[in-house]
Amino acid sequence: MTYSDDLLRRILTRTKTVAVVGVSANPIRPSYYVARYLGLKGMRVIPVNPGLAGQTLLGETVHADLAEVPDAVDMVDIFRRSEAVPPIVDAALARWPQLQTIWMQIGVEHPEAAAKAEARGVDVIQNRCPKIEYQRLFNELRMGGFVTGRVSSRL
Repeated sequence: MTYSDDLLRRILTRTKTVAVVGVSANPIRPSYYVARYLGLKGMRVIPVNPGLAGQTLLGETVHADLAEVPDAVDMVDIFRRSEAVPPIVDAALARWPQLQTIWMQIGVEHPEAAAKAEARGVDVIQNRCPKIEYQRLFNELRMGGFVTGRVSSRL
């Protein structure tokens, strides 16, 4: 799958609220630091994880599933296995008729679910990371790689 830089840039600049499905409370997990990064870029991040439901993460209440999210979102970012994608996409499309983007993280793809969302006019990105794309497109990549603001290994 290839996506134009213009499409990715447009998605990342128009997105104001993102629901992150499968977010972790562990600060060294990719789902946590991607969610944190998007929040630092000015997006409201709504965490979705049934195991953390009711807790507060990144300043927001964690919801068990998308049906519980009380506010509209522009993008749903999926940190789940590919086989878990169809019900997530179905729930997102049912919950938000004006949803703009379904984003599947690196290693996550589901062509049928993507086609269903695209048929409804939703932009779908598969097998990409919004943090990496944001850093690449807005000149935030550093010589050392991906800047998370956390050191997760010891010398």
